[in-house]
Amino acid sequence: MKEKKIQWHPGFAAALDLELRSDREYLHFEKEYNLNTKPLAVDLLVIKKNAAVRLNNEIGRIFRGHNLLEYKSPGDHLNIDTFYKTIAYACLYKSYEKTLNEVRADDVTVSLVRGGKPEELFSYLEGNGFRITNPYRGIYYVEGLVMFPSQVIVTGELELEEHVWLRALSEKLKEKEMRTLLERTSCLTGKYDQELADSVLNVSVLANERVVEKLMEGDGSMSEALLEIMKPMIEPMIEKQRQIAMEEGRSQGLRQGISQGFSRGIDQERKESIHRLVATLRRLGYDDAVIRQELRSEYGLSGKAADEYL
Repeated sequence: MKEKKIQWHPGFAAALDLELRSDREYLHFEKEYNLNTKPLAVDLLVIKKNAAVRLNNEIGRIFRGHNLLEYKSPGDHLNIDTFYKTIAYACLYKSYEKTLNEVRADDVTVSLVRGGKPEELFSYLEGNGFRITNPYRGIYYVEGLVMFPSQVIVTGELELEEHVWLRALSEKLKEKEMRTLLERTSCLTGKYDQELADSVLNVSVLANERVVEKLMEGDGSMSEALLEIMKPMIEPMIEKQRQIAMEEGRSQGLRQGISQGFSRGIDQERKESIHRLVATLRRLGYDDAVIRQELRSEYGLSGKAADEYL
């Protein structure tokens, strides 16, 4: 089975757009903005159209006219070299404009975004003449020797209710966080916002399959609206779970002997997998006839054996 490939950066761009949507009319977003020629590209450029506007979201409080954001997905390092590379990107951005000093240095900011706190980076910076302040939960300003106003955003420390979109970019979401993400998604009405939320959800669901499965198998408290949002993303997971269960059952059946029959070769783990699949299909609105047919065709169960799972 191929290792899952998660596209974190599109999810990040969508999440930040949603985070700043209350001030969207004052902002312009440029994803993977080329600084000169590839591969020199910054993950996201946010241009503030009106310098006098103070953004509501605390992530944007540091923003000036030109704001470069570099995102590090789970597993990527945020170290001193990453920090200086991003500062270098800002220098290139400032220097590549058409006219001399068209972009002023004091009108550029740098933001680095990752899930966990970069303790080693902060320790290095503080030991080399920089100051680290923490004006808001999960947001750290780097001050002192920096060429541009800079901040490090630690998404795992952000307030959940205020920053659900960036918090969703994690492989370690808890059930409460996933439920909050789904509920917030269900409240969106505009097509553009819904498309952005879908991008974030696709990343979050793929990275947190076990949490999603637990929610689907839970106490039945998920609303129909939330189930409808989940359905397009859950179905591929159901198919994968089905294939795994089938392979487990076949292997176990062969070990116990074909003569005993395929259904007798189902071990306890496979039974639990089938029960989970049935519960998930029920929550997605499939009736007993469809579920029975799935069990008969995919697992080789007789009608009577299939009925034991219904």
